[in-house]
Amino acid sequence: MFGGRSRRELEHRVARLERSAGAPESPVARAKQLARAGGAWGDSFGLLATRSLQIIIVLVLTAGVVIGMRTLSTVVIPILLALIFASTFSPVMTWLRAHRVPSALATVLVLLTIVLLLTGIGWLIVWAVRDQWDELSAQAQDGFAQVLDWLRTLPFMPDDAQLHEWWDQIADFLTSAQFGSGALAGVGVVTNFVTGLVLMIVVLFFFLKDGPRIWRFLLRPFEGEALARAERAGDKTVQTLGHYVRGTAGVAAVDAIGIGIGLVVLQVPLALPLAVLVFVLSFIPLVGATLAGILAALVALVANGPLSAVLVVGVVVLVNQLEGNFLQPVLMGRALKLHPLVILLALTIGTVLSGILGAVLAVPIAAVAWGIIQVWDGPDLPAKAFRPKPGEV
Repeated sequence: MFGGRSRRELEHRVARLERSAGAPESPVARAKQLARAGGAWGDSFGLLATRSLQIIIVLVLTAGVVIGMRTLSTVVIPILLALIFASTFSPVMTWLRAHRVPSALATVLVLLTIVLLLTGIGWLIVWAVRDQWDELSAQAQDGFAQVLDWLRTLPFMPDDAQLHEWWDQIADFLTSAQFGSGALAGVGVVTNFVTGLVLMIVVLFFFLKDGPRIWRFLLRPFEGEALARAERAGDKTVQTLGHYVRGTAGVAAVDAIGIGIGLVVLQVPLALPLAVLVFVLSFIPLVGATLAGILAALVALVANGPLSAVLVVGVVVLVNQLEGNFLQPVLMGRALKLHPLVILLALTIGTVLSGILGAVLAVPIAAVAWGIIQVWDGPDLPAKAFRPKPGEV
C-alpha cells in the first residue's frame, strides 16, 4: 500500500497525465479552480454580492431615467401623447396610403380629425359642466355631508371634536404659505400646457407622416436577432397602444351612455354632466368609474333620497360588470388585460410621478411593457423568465 506522501504524488501525477491527454476536468475541480482564481468574488457570498451590485446599478439607472423624464416632462409627455395618437390612428393612415392618398394629404386629414375630435370632446365637457358645475358641486357636498351625518351614528366613528380638529388641520393647510406658493406656481402650468400642446401637434404630424421612416432610422444600429427583437417590440408597441386607446374610448362611451340612461330613468338631475364625467374618468381604469359613480350617487342622494342613491349605485355596478365581463374582452382583447394589482400599482406610481396625467398614461405604458415581454424571444414566445410552467393556465 502507498504511504500518504506517495499517494498524493501519484494523484498529482495522474491528474497531470489526464490534463496532458485531454481528459475532461470534473465540475468540482473546475469550481475549485474558479474559486481560487476569483478570490473573494468566486465563492457563493461573492456571487450574492455581484448580484446585489447588479441590482443596485439597475435601480440607479432606472431612477436616473425617471428623474430625467420628470425634469423634461414638458418634452417627454407631448412625445408620449403623440405616439399614442399616432398608434391609435395608424390603421387610418395605412388605409389612406393603400388607396394612393398622398402621404402629406393623408397626414393633414388625420391630424385635422384628431384636433376636431379633441376639440369636440373638450367643448362637450365645458358645455355640459360649466353652467351646472356650481349646482353639481353643491349637491355633491350636501350628499357627502349627509353621509357623514349617517356615519356619526355608528359606534366606531370619531366624535365631532375629532372631526372638527381634522377639518381645522385641512383648512390650515389650504390657507398656509406652502399651499399658496404651490397655487401661485401653478400659474406657469398654462404656459407649459400651451408649449406642450404645440410640441405634441408638431411631433404628431411627423409621426403620422414619416413614422415608418423614423422607426427604420432608429433600427439602424441593430443587427441579427437584436434587430428582429426591436422590430417585434416596435410593432407590439404600436398595436398595443392603438388597441388600448380605441378599446378604452369605446368602453368609456358605453359606460357614459349606460349610466346616463340610468340617471335619466331615475330622474336624477344633472344627468348629462354626470354622463360626461363618467366618459372622461373612465380613461383612468378601476378608479375613474368608481369616482364617477360615487359622485352620481351623492347627487341622487340629495335630489331624490337614499333609495334613488342606492339604485344609482346598482346601475353603476351593473354597467361596470357588463363592461368588465363582455366589452373589454371584445374591444380591447384578452391579451391586453392586466391584473388588477398591476393596474393599481401602475396607477399609484403614475399618480405620484405626474399626477392625473401620469395616472392616465401609466396603464397603457404598463400594457406596452407587458406586450413587449410577450414577444421578447419570438412572435408568440415570451421572455424565458415569464413563460408559464407546464400545467399552468
